[in-house]
Amino acid sequence: MNDTATLPNAAPARVLACGAFLKNRAARLEGKHLAWSALHGDLGTPEACRALDDSAEALLAQGGVDAIAHDLHPDFHSTRLALELAERLGVPAIGVQHHHAHIAAVMAEAGLVGPVIGIALDGVGLGTDGTAWGGELLWVDGGTRAHRWERVAHLHPIALPGGDVAAREPWRLAAAVLHMLGRGDEIEARFAGAVPALTARGLKTMLDRGLNCPASTGAGRWFDAAAGALGLSVRQAFEAEAAIALERLATQALPAGAQAATFAPTLDLRGVVAELFDVPRDDDAARARAALRFHHALADGLAEAALRAAGERGSDTAVVGGGCFLNRVLSERLAMRLQAGGLAVHAPSLAPCGDAGLALGQAWAAACRVAHATHPSNAIALET
Repeated sequence: MNDTATLPNAAPARVLACGAFLKNRAARLEGKHLAWSALHGDLGTPEACRALDDSAEALLAQGGVDAIAHDLHPDFHSTRLALELAERLGVPAIGVQHHHAHIAAVMAEAGLVGPVIGIALDGVGLGTDGTAWGGELLWVDGGTRAHRWERVAHLHPIALPGGDVAAREPWRLAAAVLHMLGRGDEIEARFAGAVPALTARGLKTMLDRGLNCPASTGAGRWFDAAAGALGLSVRQAFEAEAAIALERLATQALPAGAQAATFAPTLDLRGVVAELFDVPRDDDAARARAALRFHHALADGLAEAALRAAGERGSDTAVVGGGCFLNRVLSERLAMRLQAGGLAVHAPSLAPCGDAGLALGQAWAAACRVAHATHPSNAIALET
């Protein structure tokens, strides 16, 4: 059932981690030994939930644990399972913030012993403030102190009109950017050809009144907004379809030279997306250049913020994680910028960069917290 791996450094406690909701996979960590369950897929079906239950029992049969780790989201089946197992076994259940886990996973597999600046980019993960995160810069302490972390920067939030449905309909994200730019009156005219006029009008009303428009810093939602602004996607047939189309378009501009972004580095992508609305839909070359500029602007803004944070925190290492790093145009540009600024860059290698590798980070961070609770004299600074 299990894949196994050997980490460079031993974990300071034994932990079973139950993973997250999407691409769920559990893991058991003891010393340098990491045992993975099978991939269960998204926990939206009874079959996937039962598979996770069975995998957790099989991993526990390999030996005892000192804690059960889980995502912060209280409604995930993986979280409920973790709480039940912890109560049954008489061990603590430890919640690990989603993006912290993405970074901790890479730190564990790379054996990083010093503090890092982590860049976690994905669609969504519950933040410690109860809002949707997904474009995060974190400071994470090294070695067996990796339970200590702080959010140091993030992408500008974007409204999700309609809530979860916005992640499936990129035109909604593009409309939200128009609204943030004070151009809400353009929504109906721009999108009425792709969606019913009444729907576009109703979405503007939602944005005007702030009804069912939760904010998110998710990088995935900014990719959706960019794809919607360029007319690449109205509704997505599968996860990340819009982002994949945007990357594919951007690669068409690469052979002519990797043009630098024409934007000052920033984590506020509103102005970047604003430019995309004015690109002629019938000019394929112009659209490709615009898609590339979006990727470069995002990478350069993240790099500038990460380099600044590294200087302030005395770190020489950057770690990247999250599903958005499947995008090679983004990941290669960001790595180039970070390395040019003097940072070593680490990306996932043993585990996937998306949520299928999250349990390793949960387990490592939880193991560090258990060790700290057992030996509090090892504490050095503020815990978050």
